[in-house]
Amino acid sequence: MSSGSVPRLVIAAPSSGSGKTTVATGLMAAFAARGLAVSPHKVGPDYIDPGYHALATGRVGRNLDAYMCGPELVGPLFVHGARGCDIAVVEGVMGLYDGAAGEGELASTAQVAKLLRAPVVLVVDASSQSRSVAALVHGFVSWDPEVRVGGVILNKVASDRHEEMLREALESVGVPVVGVLRRVPQVDVPSRHLGLVPVAERQGEAVAAVAAMAAQVSEGCDLEALFGLARSAGVLACAGWDAGEVLPAAEPLKDAASPPPPLPVPPPEGGPPLGAAPPDPRCRPERPRPQTPDGLVVPGGDTSAPVIALAGGAAFTFSYAEHVELLRAAGAEVVVFDPLRDEQLPDGTRGLVIGGGFPEVFGAELSANEPLRKSVAALAGSGAPVAAECAGLLYLGRELDGRPMCGVLDATARMSDRLTLGYRDAVAVSDSSLAAAGTRMRGHEFHRTVVEPGAGAEPAWGVRTPVRRVEGFVQRGVHASYLHTHWASAPGVARRFVERCLTS
Repeated sequence: MSSGSVPRLVIAAPSSGSGKTTVATGLMAAFAARGLAVSPHKVGPDYIDPGYHALATGRVGRNLDAYMCGPELVGPLFVHGARGCDIAVVEGVMGLYDGAAGEGELASTAQVAKLLRAPVVLVVDASSQSRSVAALVHGFVSWDPEVRVGGVILNKVASDRHEEMLREALESVGVPVVGVLRRVPQVDVPSRHLGLVPVAERQGEAVAAVAAMAAQVSEGCDLEALFGLARSAGVLACAGWDAGEVLPAAEPLKDAASPPPPLPVPPPEGGPPLGAAPPDPRCRPERPRPQTPDGLVVPGGDTSAPVIALAGGAAFTFSYAEHVELLRAAGAEVVVFDPLRDEQLPDGTRGLVIGGGFPEVFGAELSANEPLRKSVAALAGSGAPVAAECAGLLYLGRELDGRPMCGVLDATARMSDRLTLGYRDAVAVSDSSLAAAGTRMRGHEFHRTVVEPGAGAEPAWGVRTPVRRVEGFVQRGVHASYLHTHWASAPGVARRFVERCLTS
């Protein structure tokens, strides 16, 4: 089966809070428990839900974001992630037709469903309605004729009588009910200021939560009907995205194949990830071999793969799998380290990538790890390339909520009551290890912190939406900013970063 013809479903809802994550994650785990290789995907930029998807399937969760990557990359990125799988489940974002503000359908679940030629399963919170559910579903079915709503899952149903009234009302709409989930105590998935608590912070509890979701979905949903609906998806004509192909051709550096990007958390002790079938090589996309950038003259003739340290662990869980794949395709050896536990950067580190996460939650532990803070400061002081997003920006500052951090940037950070959230259209203001001045990228912000000052003498980005401003810091090899970006939209970013690692 080609990746373009893999059966697939998009799990959507009229609004946030309807139960999409419970249904999507439970469905992934339920299918995996039946021995199917399940490809997990999430519409939009969210980092946290894919961690639960990975736990349910044993595969890296992948995002499909038409704003950051462009609609033209949604299909290729999906095909890349679904290679070798039996079924793909795509969890939507917000309400079915909600997208980027002021941009019509762009980045909505509906747009992604159309780009993937995939049927939609609508999850409806039926807790406070009966016959009105028919009007609601009819509206979503008829709003855009190009969106095919192939089934409804009724959530928070109170009783047999309540279910009977809902089913009777929906008969006139012509969309089959493929699942009914009863009103039960909510699955224990705690949340805080930026949504669900990441898997990496609560591994044991997360395993139990995913198991509960799988049990609820298995009991209340018609898995055979859902799989049959998934098989009705149209064939995608696009080729799969490939990190090696999107970068300019280069000579192979060595024969060893590069491993897949790490899962956000280790598998549960004593066995494979929850619900997953035994490992099957068909389910792992082929990874490009490490390469040396072509045409690059390296001082001293050093053509070894530069070691790029990638911050991980519970404090830094926000990263897109394609970033690691691009760095490896560009010739790097990517080594994950945990700033909460490791006192030194990996041996031979020549570049550092620090993504998003929750350093504010682990401020005391990060501050207490003084040897690593000094190691990071020394690397940055040497002029080595450092790319930091959001949490990484906070970690590189002088202090966070009064606690000492790495001191690379002359800036302080603190928690705030104000949520900063949304897509951003940005242009690189200064030449840096990550991007040449004038490079345009789209990204998103998602935080409840404030950095003062908000920009350095050489800002990282000129943000054009929703208001014009400059933000972030470029300082020698350091590029630090609040903006989360998806490098698949501009693969030359990874290539430039690796080249700077080789020459700095």
